[in-house]
Amino acid sequence: MPVKFTRIAIANRGEVAVRIIKACEELGIETVLLHSEADINSRAYRMATKTICIGPAPTAESYLNIQANINGALAGGAQAIHPGFGFLSENADFAEAVEKAGITFIGPSAEAIRSLGDKVHCKELAKKAGLPLVPGYQGEHQDVPHLIEQVKKIGLPVIVKAAAGGGGRGMKLITKIEDAAELIESAQREAQSAFGSPKVFLEKYLDRAKHIEFQVFGDSTGQVIHFFDRECSVQRRHQKIIEEATSPSLTDDLRRRMGEAACAIATLGKYKGAGTVEFLLQDGEFYLLEVNTRLQVEHPVTEEVLGVDLVKMQILTAQGDFVHDPKQVRVPRGHSIECRIYAENPFMGGVPSTGLLGHVAWPEGPGRRYEYGFDEGDTITPFYDPMIAKVIVWDENRPRAIQKMIRVLKDSVVFGVHTNIPYLIEILSHKEFVMGTMTTRFIETYFAEALKEPELTEVEKKIAAGALAQVRGVATAEGSAAMTAGVSSPWSSFWRGV
Repeated sequence: MPVKFTRIAIANRGEVAVRIIKACEELGIETVLLHSEADINSRAYRMATKTICIGPAPTAESYLNIQANINGALAGGAQAIHPGFGFLSENADFAEAVEKAGITFIGPSAEAIRSLGDKVHCKELAKKAGLPLVPGYQGEHQDVPHLIEQVKKIGLPVIVKAAAGGGGRGMKLITKIEDAAELIESAQREAQSAFGSPKVFLEKYLDRAKHIEFQVFGDSTGQVIHFFDRECSVQRRHQKIIEEATSPSLTDDLRRRMGEAACAIATLGKYKGAGTVEFLLQDGEFYLLEVNTRLQVEHPVTEEVLGVDLVKMQILTAQGDFVHDPKQVRVPRGHSIECRIYAENPFMGGVPSTGLLGHVAWPEGPGRRYEYGFDEGDTITPFYDPMIAKVIVWDENRPRAIQKMIRVLKDSVVFGVHTNIPYLIEILSHKEFVMGTMTTRFIETYFAEALKEPELTEVEKKIAAGALAQVRGVATAEGSAAMTAGVSSPWSSFWRGV
């Protein structure tokens, strides 16, 4: 019988916590933010109906602490928990513990997470269903010498992946057999640290592949449909940084076949709620990569081209009152692109940049959307993922969406920490991205080096000298003249995208 939530706990932080709060507000539902000591006074903290601190900054003592999250939700009077993405969102033990505590887990069942979220088990399921898989090894025998023998059988290059992994964690590329032992052991250590299991599997590395994923959604009755595709080939160290919907790489026939395959594996896993089936595409053939049993970071581009609200649908499904309408035919409209804004220095190879956000401005306009977890005056700490915002644009076609995104990034202002905005603009302007022919090696091929930092012009140097002199109370005639001669734009551009 459908239930009506009046208060939902959020077991997450940053921009996804804000995203969930906004969806709850539209549904008239109160929220309880379960936060760490480091996230007091964050944007989500200020927006939530109620806040409960569940532990100190280290994630193992707060956001990854199952019992602390459940205790917080119970203390806050929540009937349900939304896990967002990352942290405990794909943890079957958490989903199970939440249900045992008498709270609803907003996401798939623990059984579905175990079935599809475990990448090895998912591939076994897909094999039974006849879905195409990348050649590899998914066995239980995890001794390093045995895994090295499997690497030799598969043939280099081979990629090692954490069985319970995601976000590029625990992934290592083996290109020389003499490096295999060290890389496998490193992947196992990282998998244990990040996901609590050292189990890894091996896959042939496809070096000209595109990363294509399908948004699937299982309704309250278990009926699964897909909401079309996204292309996420622009990746750095196996982590996506630019995503778009729909993919410029698919023909209608390929899109139909991949969509059917995505629904087939999700249906086999008895899936409910939002999930994503990821594929690699090379030479016209597609291979199942993995199933992510959660909301994706890049879900807004799907929402933009289809006019849906996936988070609201998740909540309604958990309440038991969302069913796909067979009369409603969803067709993608226009094109949407998302860029992830990271607090990092693109001129020093992407090293994290932390500190106080002195000034932030996201320019409003048609077809522009921002998802962010920090406001002016907030501090970017070293404790968590350095993504501080997502910028999403929509336009009538892909070329216009690319141009709009470049314009929006140039007009965005983040002062106080470095960001990757100049890096993103360079990528969006590259001919391969413009043509839509980029592969997962795009960044490695063209952007392996740090960006060259632009030199200040003579006018900018004079303005900076004048500003410094004014701060010190010793204005120079030359600096003051420059600052009062209507040449403020270089100063503004110096702020933008730093």
